[in-house]
Amino acid sequence: MSLVAFLAVATVALLLCVMTGPDRDDLDEFYAGPRSLSPLRSGLALAGDYLSAATVLGTTGIIALTGYDGMILALSITLSLVLLMFLLAEPLRNAGGFTMGDLLVRRAPGRAVRITACAATIAALVPMMVVQLASSGDLLSFILGFDSSGFRTGAIIGLGILMIGYAAIGGMKGTALIQIVKTVVLFVAAFTISVLIMNRFDWDTSALLSAARAGSGEGAAYLRSGLQFDGSGLDMVSSELTVVLGAACLPHVTMHMTIARSTQAVRRSLSWAVAVVAGICLLLVVIGFGAGALVGHDRITAAGASGNSSILQISGVVAGGGRLGALVVTTMTTAIFLTLLASVAGMILACANSLAHDLFAHGLHGVRDPDRKPLPGLSEMRTAQAAAVVVGLLATTLAVVARHWNVQALATLSFCVGASALAPALVYSMFWRRFTRTGLLSTLIVGTVTVMVLITGTNLVSGSPSSVFPEYDFNWFPFTTTGLVSIPAGFLAGWLGTVLERRTAAEERRQYEAEEPRILAGAPQKTAARP
Repeated sequence: MSLVAFLAVATVALLLCVMTGPDRDDLDEFYAGPRSLSPLRSGLALAGDYLSAATVLGTTGIIALTGYDGMILALSITLSLVLLMFLLAEPLRNAGGFTMGDLLVRRAPGRAVRITACAATIAALVPMMVVQLASSGDLLSFILGFDSSGFRTGAIIGLGILMIGYAAIGGMKGTALIQIVKTVVLFVAAFTISVLIMNRFDWDTSALLSAARAGSGEGAAYLRSGLQFDGSGLDMVSSELTVVLGAACLPHVTMHMTIARSTQAVRRSLSWAVAVVAGICLLLVVIGFGAGALVGHDRITAAGASGNSSILQISGVVAGGGRLGALVVTTMTTAIFLTLLASVAGMILACANSLAHDLFAHGLHGVRDPDRKPLPGLSEMRTAQAAAVVVGLLATTLAVVARHWNVQALATLSFCVGASALAPALVYSMFWRRFTRTGLLSTLIVGTVTVMVLITGTNLVSGSPSSVFPEYDFNWFPFTTTGLVSIPAGFLAGWLGTVLERRTAAEERRQYEAEEPRILAGAPQKTAARP
């Protein structure tokens, strides 16, 4: 039944992309298709992009294995979207454009800014794509009962090709429709499993928590802070800070803000998105504690040290036998499958758009000539489609190579780049009048490089049984995530790059002053034009 459901979902999703995809060379439709969606549907699409498969599976697993710390992680995911709503959403929409480069060149025009923004986009999203594709082989193997390395490799390649097709054919509008369907199915499945779990405990939350504590094997520590990070408060602060800042500023999320049709629409869309994400995260907390109580620590870790399979294990336990139980399990597995397809397709599209728009159309040629094609013989839309194929193939190849690794380090890398490079660049660009091109480039480069260097010294890479290289120990960095050091480094680099610049940068400040009323308040500007 699961296999039939997968094939049906994949076919319907592909048909949706074909039917709703942009017309020939309709660049605006390819980049900004969701602009025509209502606030509710736009909010559902944003929630779908925000809740990736890695987030859903990883959060549930961490809650099941660490209890209180996992619940704080679910809260941080919701707070990240709230931060985006109140701090950056309207300025991002008012700045306009299609990509991260469009946002940043409003403040500091130039090819170097576009090229660097494109590199930061790829550095932030490709690791997350690899995580989800690498996990897809294990996920399908667990669901369908095939336990061979060849099946896992084939599943990764097959899903990678599907996601490339969704991104290249459907563009933003087709991908957004898949995200809407995925969000609704995920909510229904999570709600159903949560109801079944609570019914097992007669709707007694205390009984659920007590059973989860007993199943964890950790005793009272399961319901107290510190289990996930061996009692290190600073490590926990670093992790939560990284999630709150990083998740909100990843390019496939921020592009939903820039293409909204009005400031009122972006506010209403985010209101729906926050409500949906908060509801799903609450359901994931129930499911995670239910997995800890009814599946238990040993069975969860036997299927994978990270606990990513816990949501499927608990679905099988509470659904029971018979046709109804099979239907419930199939619904949950279909939701996870849709989550995987939609989230990776959205990330492929964000990277492809940045390559086509920031690098080939503007970055390599300077001032854009509308009559010149980004690549010989290819329009910008065709270039974006070709870039989607290249990015998807790259992510699929890396996922095949990494399929036997613990890829949590790559997910952490994505969030750290978002928090340490993209978040400071966006905050400074939107709100600091003196910010200059040198400061912007310093923020992006120093933030990204600092993350790349520090991540190699964490226990996610070596020094622990669950690291990428468990047989080695070159763990020299004291925290699991780099945020506590790399986030201040990113902000400091932007500040130093601005204040230490010898020239006055008066022209850049005058340009921002001209744009400031529109970016911060949405006031119309005669000279304003979309990049």
